[in-house]
Amino acid sequence: MTSSSGSGDLPQHAKERLHQMMGEGGHRKLFTSDLTVNEFLLVKECGFEPLGMVVGTSIYHIGFQQAKWTQNMEMEVLTQAMYHARELAMTRMEEEAHELGADGVVAVRLTVKHMSWNSDIAEFVAIGTAVRHVDNDGKYKALNGRPFTSDLSGQDFWTLLHAGYRPVGMVMGNCVYHIAHQTFGQWFKSVGQNVEMTNFTQGLYDARELAMERMQAEAEGLQAEGIVGVDIHEGNYGWSTHVIEFFVVGTAIVPIRADHHIPTPQLVLSLND
Repeated sequence: MTSSSGSGDLPQHAKERLHQMMGEGGHRKLFTSDLTVNEFLLVKECGFEPLGMVVGTSIYHIGFQQAKWTQNMEMEVLTQAMYHARELAMTRMEEEAHELGADGVVAVRLTVKHMSWNSDIAEFVAIGTAVRHVDNDGKYKALNGRPFTSDLSGQDFWTLLHAGYRPVGMVMGNCVYHIAHQTFGQWFKSVGQNVEMTNFTQGLYDARELAMERMQAEAEGLQAEGIVGVDIHEGNYGWSTHVIEFFVVGTAIVPIRADHHIPTPQLVLSLND
């Protein structure tokens, strides 16, 4: 995902909020965070200080595309719209983190909500907590010198670093796909029969593969060794019943040392009733 190079795209109130969190003379007033208490403490234990909650958003009008009734095909106009809207939200969140001088953003949540007053308009929101390492040497930033992004929880972030890896960026891929309708003859032959719906099988398989390939291509662009925490979402968003989006997202990682020792789990006895 690309990042903007300046803060001109941020609203004035966002700039004011970020400026207040930065404080004067390096003395920060306070931070905000959507981390849980456990996540907050584990992120601190890794040597990272939370700087503030960062947000990016994009209200996007989704275009229209006609599909052939009996053909499996990607809806490229819808695919591009859904990807671009998410990218805008992510880029603005990254820009807020950059303004705070962050090394990265952890526990990122990326959501989509279609507006009840117009089904063609959707709000895309990216939210996370900007963090900076206490060494403040920039070694945890992405290759382009911008803050890394990660949708890993605070606990997974702690485990990843202690095992000798670090996140370099949140990577994603998507595909909006039209599933072919059956002809009358195909429908008639399947009535009352146990039979595979090959049009759905082939269409959904192809759509998932396209989304996965695009996510992997983003990770390769970041020179990552792998992707962890991969999650696949399916959504229809009020389109035709035969149109579905597959959205896949994960965190690309690289090693920070040769050995990858996993800390031994410790037994904890809860004192709660």
